[in-house]
Amino acid sequence: MTVKPLEKRKKVVKRPNKVKRHQSDQFKRVKESWRKPRGIDSRVRRKFKGNIRMPTIGSGTDKKVRHQMPNGFYRFVVNNVKDLELLMMQNRKYAAEIAHNVSTRKREQLVRRAAQLNIKVTNGAAKLRENENE
Repeated sequence: MTVKPLEKRKKVVKRPNKVKRHQSDQFKRVKESWRKPRGIDSRVRRKFKGNIRMPTIGSGTDKKVRHQMPNGFYRFVVNNVKDLELLMMQNRKYAAEIAHNVSTRKREQLVRRAAQLNIKVTNGAAKLRENENE
């Protein structure tokens, strides 16, 4: 039986295009990731007409759907069985994601225990496929 989220809200994207850093299109050394312009004569900081727009507080996503995965669950990183049992009562809201540094043997135990507790595991098949081929 698959676990379905308690409520699945539609994520509203207010501004779909990512804000680029000023002059990132002119120089290779200036990366595209946003940095606030702080120069005293900066046209972008002074919001002159015809320049790129700076991101505003209204550009953010809704607090209720922030960090929500497309399937409606929120991610919870799990390292051991004890962490997994924290999700026992929250299995309709959070999905377990097994940490990258967990071994294959422990991973199998976590997947088995998650099935007993009816908890969704996002990366349950990871690292298990390699051993089947050998």
